[in-house]
Amino acid sequence: MTGRMPAVYLSHGAPPLADDQRWTAELASWSAQLPKPASILVVSAHWEEAPLAIGATHTAPLVYDFWGFPEHYYEVTYPAPGAPELAADVRKLLSSPQHPIADVPDRGLDHGAYVPLVEMYPDADVPVLQISMPTLDPVQLLQIGRALRPLRDRGVLIMGSGFTTHNLRQMSWEGGPDSQAPTWSAEFDAWAREAVAERDIDALLDFLHRGPAAHVAHPRTEHFAPLFVALGASLDDEDAGRSVIDGFWYGLSKRSFQFG
Repeated sequence: MTGRMPAVYLSHGAPPLADDQRWTAELASWSAQLPKPASILVVSAHWEEAPLAIGATHTAPLVYDFWGFPEHYYEVTYPAPGAPELAADVRKLLSSPQHPIADVPDRGLDHGAYVPLVEMYPDADVPVLQISMPTLDPVQLLQIGRALRPLRDRGVLIMGSGFTTHNLRQMSWEGGPDSQAPTWSAEFDAWAREAVAERDIDALLDFLHRGPAAHVAHPRTEHFAPLFVALGASLDDEDAGRSVIDGFWYGLSKRSFQFG
């Protein structure tokens, strides 16, 4: 039986992630070191919907929520099994008269979910469920994560999928994927690493004011927001989170964290 699973926050990348051999190797190595999950619960930067919604509980077509890429990126498949039992557990943990749960039964996994999962669990043999972010408020997302924490004891890998810095207008396209990170990205990345390592929850919740160049690193905060679900799911752990993947991709921080 699978024991307690960690919660993770990963920088998922754009569809061309699959072309970056270093990154795909890092994701594969990370998953190989984890116990195999009974199922995976994903909160992605690319699904905001209130009230909180539960996606497809059966194998559904992927959501190709991007435009202008070569055709082969739209031919990727990831037929992971659905997770209806996990959906029922999520409903029990989160639903209340004040916080109803919505169903979007035909919504498949978006690229924030399937792009990393293709590399981490390429056999698509682990049931996957995606839920929406009903808010970008860090405190509320932390509370959602905390409510979901019992799932970790049932073998569920709770995965927040975003990007540690995310400003597409200021990406370093000229220098290629391994170009030197701009100052704003490097400084915010270093701050986030230290805040997670020191378990400075207050600073992380107030990242827009305490993080250096935070408004440049995150002109909109949807890609940092999934961190708080993973963080909330680990609040009762004694150990702080640890950085598992670091470095930059076209100047954006691909740092990823493991909690527990």
